[in-house]
Amino acid sequence: MDLIGTILWPLKWVVELLLVAFHWLFSNLGMGYNDGLTWVLSIVGLVIVVRAALIPIFVRQIKSQRRMLEVAPQLKKIQDKYKGKKDQFSREAMSRETMAMYKKTGTNPLSSCLPLLLQMPIFFALFSVLNDAQRSKAGVGPLNSDLAISFGNATLFGEAPLHDTFASQWSLWTAGQPFNVTVMIIAATMVVLMTASQFITQLQIVSKNMSPETKASPMFKQQRIMLYLLPLVFAFSGVAFPLGVMFYWLTSNFWTMIQQFLVIRNMPTPGSEAAKAREERMARKGKLIATDGDIIVVDEPAKPAQRQQPVGKARAKKQTGPKK
Repeated sequence: MDLIGTILWPLKWVVELLLVAFHWLFSNLGMGYNDGLTWVLSIVGLVIVVRAALIPIFVRQIKSQRRMLEVAPQLKKIQDKYKGKKDQFSREAMSRETMAMYKKTGTNPLSSCLPLLLQMPIFFALFSVLNDAQRSKAGVGPLNSDLAISFGNATLFGEAPLHDTFASQWSLWTAGQPFNVTVMIIAATMVVLMTASQFITQLQIVSKNMSPETKASPMFKQQRIMLYLLPLVFAFSGVAFPLGVMFYWLTSNFWTMIQQFLVIRNMPTPGSEAAKAREERMARKGKLIATDGDIIVVDEPAKPAQRQQPVGKARAKKQTGPKK
């Protein structure tokens, strides 16, 4: 076993355990053991558990990015100080001042990338297990040969095998051979949903969660390019994915989209439109704290008092009771 295989072995074992556990659960709830829907729901459950377990890493990544944004003005001052100076002494001085600033503020430029690097082996293990299972290949752990064959032969609606792809059916169609139209319809629908969810996720970041300083920087241009580039990647690569793997990507995309929405709403980038919207919501609720410690409350227009209906003499006597 090579180094990559050794690293992925425990991750693949856990992934297989979760996949088999969900398959056992849905099978015992009355769903068909070999049905494609049973395996699809098992994939969805697997992705939800894995992504939920990665939430602490994601939150840490967001906090690291926020700290880097806070020190960005100080970093720019250092860069401007040595702008145009290419001698060895100036470069060393700039490097020392930069490291001193990172140490003073407790930030690290690699800290925001580390959580992403930790997630990559997990996602690769997920993809590897599903891809092998669709070829009826037994895994390294609980996914034995019988379960792998069941997964590899599973179909949706009795017509669309989970191991099939849009590209393979397209090749049959263009060659004038019999093809599976159900596979093409399901795959095409999922490609559209994957592309749309990826576009919406990136659009949330670009339109709401960037400060004016970031929008004026070259980084914003890169984000705008990614806004259109990433959906295109899913559109062109998705046609080659087996249906089972596409369900994994689609579920993961929807999770990312919802997670990004909640982060932008509750932990927006300082100075962004989302941050201003959050401050307005907090102020209306009387929960916004000013820099001097005072609570900021937005006065809402008072509701008109309910008009009191006149009471007749006979009714008034009944309410007050007879005089003694």
